[in-house]
Amino acid sequence: MSEECTHDCSTCSANCSSRQQPESLIEPQNAGSDVKKVIAVVSGKGGVGKSLVTGLLAVLTRRLGHETAVLDADITGPSMPKMFGVHDKAMGCDEGILPALTRTGIKMMSLNLLLENDTDPVVWRGSLISGTVKQFWTDVLWGDVDYMFCDMPPGTGDVPLTVFQSLPVDGIIIVASPQELVGMIVEKAINMAKLMEIPVLGIVENMSYMKCPDCGKKIFPFGEGRTKDVADAHGIPLLAQIPIDPALARECDGGVVELFNEGWLDKAVEAVVNCPKREVK
Repeated sequence: MSEECTHDCSTCSANCSSRQQPESLIEPQNAGSDVKKVIAVVSGKGGVGKSLVTGLLAVLTRRLGHETAVLDADITGPSMPKMFGVHDKAMGCDEGILPALTRTGIKMMSLNLLLENDTDPVVWRGSLISGTVKQFWTDVLWGDVDYMFCDMPPGTGDVPLTVFQSLPVDGIIIVASPQELVGMIVEKAINMAKLMEIPVLGIVENMSYMKCPDCGKKIFPFGEGRTKDVADAHGIPLLAQIPIDPALARECDGGVVELFNEGWLDKAVEAVVNCPKREVK
């Protein structure tokens, strides 16, 4: 250490032994976990189909033969177990919590798998909610997982910040609807991703259109092209446009989302598979 040291490393370029490197906030995985890639599915507002997209991405990557998992970080509004028809409660052992398995072998952890009743409200403060999300990463025995999808709560509050800081997120997929406010809301999510230095893989537009049952013509109830304009303005690909489809709604409500067999999300799946592993600082 130099005799002239001010003890302020930010103003000094010397590479001395006293230089303090900022500590990473990334939480370690459970010893029984080996998660290769983490993809966060986010939205700037609620009700746009973020959980739907999370579930479908897990289904489609699993169908390609990958080991897939869903971490339901939407603690106060968990919907994944119902969508997949998972009713058995999570079990534990000395090493940690065991994730539930869906019919096709997707691993899942959600707060609804720990509650006595699915309809019990989660009236918790932010710190407890954030701590629970961390525990879903550190205390669950995920085993070998190629792609983990995190279903995030809407907005840019405590839980998204916790996930982005505590989990080694490799990429973000933003879900939006084609409504008038989409530009401002999507930009908030994009700007948070930039602030956290996590790449945005693309945008998925849900409720884009509906098809006339008689002639097959596409009808755009919320207007056309708004989400694509925002994506183009930020140099982000529009990965998918999911229509309003009663059959898909029935599959989700009936807990059989794994029966989904449309090609709407093929580009989104490709973006996930081709997403490089991010070097976490």
